[in-house]
Amino acid sequence: MTNIAIYTLTSELHNEAVVDTETKAFLGSLGVGYLFKGSDYSDYGSHPLNLIYVRTGGTEGIFKRLLPSLLGKSARPFYLLTSGKSNSLAASMEILSYLRQRYIGGEILHGSPAYIANRIQLLAKAEEARRQMEGCRLGIIGEPSDWLISSGADYNAVKSRLGIELVDIPMDELLDTIAATPLEPTAEPSAPDAVSDALPGADRIYRALKTLVARHRLQGFTLRCFDLLSAVKNTGCLALARLNAEGCVAGCEGDVPALLSMKIALSTTGLTGFQANPSTVNPETGEMLFAHCTIPLNMVERYELDTHFESGIGVGIRGYMKEGPVTLFKVSGDLSRHFIAEGTLVRNQAKPGLCRTQQVIQLSDKAQASYFLTNPIGNHHIIIPGHHQPLLEEVVGHK
Repeated sequence: MTNIAIYTLTSELHNEAVVDTETKAFLGSLGVGYLFKGSDYSDYGSHPLNLIYVRTGGTEGIFKRLLPSLLGKSARPFYLLTSGKSNSLAASMEILSYLRQRYIGGEILHGSPAYIANRIQLLAKAEEARRQMEGCRLGIIGEPSDWLISSGADYNAVKSRLGIELVDIPMDELLDTIAATPLEPTAEPSAPDAVSDALPGADRIYRALKTLVARHRLQGFTLRCFDLLSAVKNTGCLALARLNAEGCVAGCEGDVPALLSMKIALSTTGLTGFQANPSTVNPETGEMLFAHCTIPLNMVERYELDTHFESGIGVGIRGYMKEGPVTLFKVSGDLSRHFIAEGTLVRNQAKPGLCRTQQVIQLSDKAQASYFLTNPIGNHHIIIPGHHQPLLEEVVGHK
């Protein structure tokens, strides 16, 4: 069943047969699947995308009478579809102006059939992404690492804007779960001896995290992972790489905005994101280097196991992602700001003195490099394969 429903507004002054003929021709020209609901608004808001087709002028009063009921059914913006015939655009403009005066979001969908169709498809994808996030539970295991002084979150804003519930889980609960999880033999023939010795412990962390995910009914989490270095003499890098590849969003260092960015990216594009630190930025060319010691295993063409960079212990991931288009993405913890930039992964590298996975990215718009030096949203940013700026903008932008 399609996820697009079309409702109508029609003045009684217009010939119904003529309007119906024009409606069939106009909607047919768009080439999109939809459920035609006509003037029956009883289930308005129950579909991922609800469109109001303003078929004629003189419908402003009808909409005004409907508005209280519609607001009770849906908190989403009003999308007013118009062909431009029979004064429909003029009516739509009056309606949108009325909505704006009351600080209610809305947009008129008008233009060529190709433009309208593309806009409808984009909106439908964005609304579907929001539905996927509604009711989602994301865990914060431990607190943000001490150095992430700007990477907390506004729990209420996250719940009201995205429908996501943030769940605090004490670090001690994970440590107790790790202790209760038996070690199992794990082999990786190509790994250095220090890594091979650490693999059973890294695997135990992975299985303990899966236990917590099931216990708290989580769709993802962020982990204060550096505490594991002293507590169990190992790292969570391999566990996060595996869990992300399995569809459970798993972030590093207790960075909640990064976790939210990864979840939004997955729900919106269907793709896993790579949480990474910008290591260098060239403000003149727009070339940047990103690095981190874990990357989702489903994002790479191949990978090598090494130790964790900062500590020299445990298991880290050196992943090699396919070169090509990428999108950089980050939201703030209160969702008041976001950053989206498209670019190209020009090469992977494996130089000493940096976290194990290293990516050199050329921004499509080099002027966007200044953001990282003048107004960044924390340090971690999410790298997503492909170009997705319009869709992400639709999901996180403000109406």
